[in-house]
Amino acid sequence: MSKKFVQAITAIDEDFAQWYTDVVKKAELVDYSSVKGCMIVRPYGYAIWENIQSYLDKKFKETGHENVYMPMLIPESLLQREKDHVEGFAPEVAWVTHGGNEKLAERLVVRPTSETLFCDHYSKIVQSYNDLPKKYNQWCSVVRWEKTTRPFLRTTEFLWQEGHTVHATAEEAQEETLLMLDTYAKMCEEFLAIPVIKGQKTEKEKFSGAHSTYTIESLMHDGKALQSGTSHNFGTGFAKAFDIKFADKDSEMKYAHQTSWGVTTRLIGAIIMVHGDSSGLVLPPKVAPTQVVIIPIAAHKEGVIEKANELQARLATVARVKCDTSDKTPGWKFSEYEMKGIPVRVEIGPKDIENHQAVLVRRDTREKIVVSLDELEIKVAELLEDIQRHLYEKALAKREAMTYTAKTMDELKENAQNRPGFTKAMWCMNQACEDKIKEEVGFTSRCMPFAQEEISQTCVCCGEKAKTMVYWAKAY
Repeated sequence: MSKKFVQAITAIDEDFAQWYTDVVKKAELVDYSSVKGCMIVRPYGYAIWENIQSYLDKKFKETGHENVYMPMLIPESLLQREKDHVEGFAPEVAWVTHGGNEKLAERLVVRPTSETLFCDHYSKIVQSYNDLPKKYNQWCSVVRWEKTTRPFLRTTEFLWQEGHTVHATAEEAQEETLLMLDTYAKMCEEFLAIPVIKGQKTEKEKFSGAHSTYTIESLMHDGKALQSGTSHNFGTGFAKAFDIKFADKDSEMKYAHQTSWGVTTRLIGAIIMVHGDSSGLVLPPKVAPTQVVIIPIAAHKEGVIEKANELQARLATVARVKCDTSDKTPGWKFSEYEMKGIPVRVEIGPKDIENHQAVLVRRDTREKIVVSLDELEIKVAELLEDIQRHLYEKALAKREAMTYTAKTMDELKENAQNRPGFTKAMWCMNQACEDKIKEEVGFTSRCMPFAQEEISQTCVCCGEKAKTMVYWAKAY
């Protein structure tokens, strides 16, 4: 029964795209909706997002940010105020043209992002340096008309948070930009067990209208990169477009400096693709909606269900725990909870009760551990910590094993064709070379990492003097 159930998922190394689709469907994370490109996030998938949301919301508030909510509709005239911004989003926007049966005097955009709304608001409420900084965040959904969609990774509507802040000086804005990037990096590494590369986007890849964009990049099981969070320093570009001025301490009117930063439900896609295996999800304990599942063995025998319920009450003090007392077979339950990635399974049957013990099974390694019931809470708590650490270390080792270098275009092409993963190579910072690499190699620049290395002294593309090292990769 167990074997047959697991075979319902395509093997991860046989067809990665199909494996991913199988997992998101069979682990009951999402369902497809009647609107093409939009997904229904099911309770289990949404619970993962809630845990990410809870972690980040706490960090945002600890650093002085407040939650707000902006309208989902943006007047076309407002969107047009920042030229680069509107050009960047024009191909993806959805328009509202009618209210009921009447044509609107002005078209409305269903928000693809909310910079223009925040800027319009800030222009009205910021007058003096005493009003600064303003550090706002909102949790919402946005709509971008995508041509090719895949659950969590790229959908027409998706959930995210977007922070928008206003500061008196360039230094404060830059400090905020990097603080939020660090917040995202710690969340990925410490909470989701996903190692990331921190760095700056190239001019070509930066956010439309931004002065500079910073990113965290992670590597998926198939060797493709995933942009996992971005933080933008807007400088005074948006402030000038929207007339966000304030009277400074010297009584002079000055333009404010702004930032914007966000992560989305694509993080759930990252969790799946970094940690999953051919049996389904593998969830890091900190983000798992259920950390421990208790399976009664020979549940029809006297005292087994009662003991399982007793263990649930005990373990609830150290973990998010569930006890499955349904009449399905233990083998079916094992496969079901493996599929859903629950970190620890506790098995308890008549012989275990007699021996005053339980069997713990790790989802990450499938190791079975027999523990005394006297030590159950301590051992489970220790095991959850160890699984969290192990998943991070495993993902980091895999990323390092799939990170290569290239000094020439031939080496870059060889890596693109035969070595999935990151390639570190030098660049002259000329966009013509960046474009050529994308066209001839199929790699995009992922970031100019903060941790720089000198792979060579010349640009991998043109051979001229190199100015920076870049992580290149194929990406989602």
